Amino acid sequence: MAYLPAELLEYILCFPVLKHVDICNVSCSCKRLHDVCHGRGKVWGHQYKLRWPRLQKHYRQNECCDWLKEYRTRHTVGLQIRRTVVSISQRFFTEVVLGDSFAEIESLGAPEHFCEDELLSILNSDRRKSLTLKYYAKKILYFLRQKNILRSLKMFLEQPAEQQSALEGALLVDQYCNPLADVSLDGISSQLEEITDKVKKMLRIKNPSHPSLRVTQGDCFAVDDFDLQRQVVVTLNAVLYEQLQYKGNECDYYNPLNSYIHQVLLRRTGIPISLSVIYMTLARKLGVQLEPVNFPNHFLLRWCQQQRGSGDIYDFVYIDAFGKGKQLTAKECEYLIGHQVTADYYNAISTTEVLLRMVGNLLNIGKRGEGNEKSYQLLRDSLDLYLTINPDNVQYLLLQARLYFHLGIWPEKVLDILQHIQALDPSQHGAVGYLVQHTLEHIQHKKHPVEPEVKRRSAPEHLELQYSVGLIMKHKRSGYNCAIYGWDPKCTMSQEWITTMRVHQLSSGANQPFYNVLVQDGTCRYAAQENLEPHSAPLEIAHPEVGRYFSEFHDSHYVANEELQTRYPEDMAETLGTSERIGCV
Repeated sequence: MAYLPAELLEYILCFPVLKHVDICNVSCSCKRLHDVCHGRGKVWGHQYKLRWPRLQKHYRQNECCDWLKEYRTRHTVGLQIRRTVVSISQRFFTEVVLGDSFAEIESLGAPEHFCEDELLSILNSDRRKSLTLKYYAKKILYFLRQKNILRSLKMFLEQPAEQQSALEGALLVDQYCNPLADVSLDGISSQLEEITDKVKKMLRIKNPSHPSLRVTQGDCFAVDDFDLQRQVVVTLNAVLYEQLQYKGNECDYYNPLNSYIHQVLLRRTGIPISLSVIYMTLARKLGVQLEPVNFPNHFLLRWCQQQRGSGDIYDFVYIDAFGKGKQLTAKECEYLIGHQVTADYYNAISTTEVLLRMVGNLLNIGKRGEGNEKSYQLLRDSLDLYLTINPDNVQYLLLQARLYFHLGIWPEKVLDILQHIQALDPSQHGAVGYLVQHTLEHIQHKKHPVEPEVKRRSAPEHLELQYSVGLIMKHKRSGYNCAIYGWDPKCTMSQEWITTMRVHQLSSGANQPFYNVLVQDGTCRYAAQENLEPHSAPLEIAHPEVGRYFSEFHDSHYVANEELQTRYPEDMAETLGTSERIGCV
C-alpha cells in the first residue's frame, strides 16, 4: 500500500467503513501513511464530516482547515460535555436545575456550536436509553439557546426604531419560548414569501399591470394610488382567509401557541396581535403600509386614507386581522369592544410596544395556568422577555422575585432583584423586606441540606406496598396512565389536601400506601394504592420529568437511575419477581 499514489491512498482511506480509530492505526504504521493521513487534511476532513454532519454549515465549501485539530477539539469537547451532564445529574437530582447551574459549560471555553452539536447527539441517541443524560442535555441546550436569543433581542432593541421589524421581534419572542424548536427568520420569511406569491398570482388576474407584481423579494416600495392599495388588501384577504383558511382562534384563545409566529403559520390560526404581525408584513411586501394599533382587548392595524398622512383618527381605516381582515371605522372599533375609548388608543405604536403587548399576553396566560411546570416555565420565559424590553418595570420585577421565591429557586438572584426594586421604588420596602428576610433564611437552609430519606420495602412499616418504582400503572377511576417514581407507606399530605381530595371516602382512607406518579398529560400526582392497577399493556409515559428519575425504558417498566436507586435501594421494578411486579398480594 505504501507505494500507491497519495491520491489513491486518500481515496481508500476515505471509505465510509473506516472510523477514526482505523485512521489512527494506519497513520502509525509507517511514515508514508502518516504523511498521507495528515498531509493535505483530506482524510481527517472526511472523518470529521462523516462523524459530525450537522457542523458542515459552519464551514465554507472547500475551506482550508486543519481538520485533525478540528477533529481533536470536537472530540475533546464531546467528552467534556458528557462528563458535565453526568455530574449535573448527580448534583441536582434533589432540586430544580437552572441556568446558573450550567456555568461550567461556559467555563469550558469551547466553541458554542461544538457544545450544541454534542448535546443534540445525546438527544438524538436511542429513544429508550440514556434518559437521564437526555433530560439534563435538554436543559443545558435550552439554557444555551435562550442565552443567545436574549443577546439577539438586546441587539435588536438597540437598533433605530425605524429599522426594527415587528416580524423579527415577534420571532425572537417565539424562539425564546421555544428554544428547542427549529425556528429561523429565513424559514418564516420563506413561508411568507410563498403567501405573497399566491397573492400576486391572484392579483395578476385582476390587474396584470399592478405595480406590486413588478417588485422582487427584498425590495422596499410603496403603492401610492388608493385604488391600487385597495386591490392589494382585497386580494390579500381572499388568499389569507378564503384560500388558505386563516382564522382567529376563538375556541382556544388562551393557548400560548396562538402567540408564536411559527405555530400561527403552521396551524393557520392565532390571536389578533400575531395575525396582525403576519398581515402587516404581507401587506408591506406588496406595497401597502399598515401601522399597528394598541387597541384595548383587540389588537388592530390602521390604513391611512390620506396622501400625506394624518393625525385625525377618522382619516384611517382599521383592519381586524383576527376578524378575517374586516375593515372598520373608528366608531365601529368601539362597537368591537363594547365601550368608548379616547383618541390615544387609535395611535400607531412602535415595534417595542408591539413586543410588550405580545409578551404581556403570554404573561397573562402563564398567570392563568394551573401551577404546573409548563405554566411556570411560560411565566419565567415571558418575565425574562418583558424585563429585557422594559428592565425597570417594578410590577414585573416584583412578580419575578415572588415567582422565584415561591419555586424556591435562585435565592441570590432574588436578592439582586429586590435590591433593584428598592432603588427604583422605595415605597415597596414592605414587600421587599418580607422577601429579603425569607430569602436569606432559604440561603442559610441550603448551606445545611437535609439528606434524602432512604426507603427500604423490607422494613416492617412497608409491608403493605404492592407496587414498585418504575412500574407503568393505570388509574382505576380517572383512567390516566402513569409511572411510579416514589411512594409513602401512608398519605403524607396535609389534612386540608386529604379533605379536599376526599381521601376519607376511599375504603382504606389515608391509612394505605400512596404513590408519586408521572402522568401521561405531563402532571405529577399522588395516588392511593387502591386506585392504581398495573397497566395491561405497559407503554412509555411522555412526561418531561421521566429522565430525572429513570435511565431507560425496558420492555414493560422504567429502570431507575443511580440517584433514584439510592432512595429506593430495594425497590427496583426490574429486580422484583413476577408476582410482585403485577401487584399480587
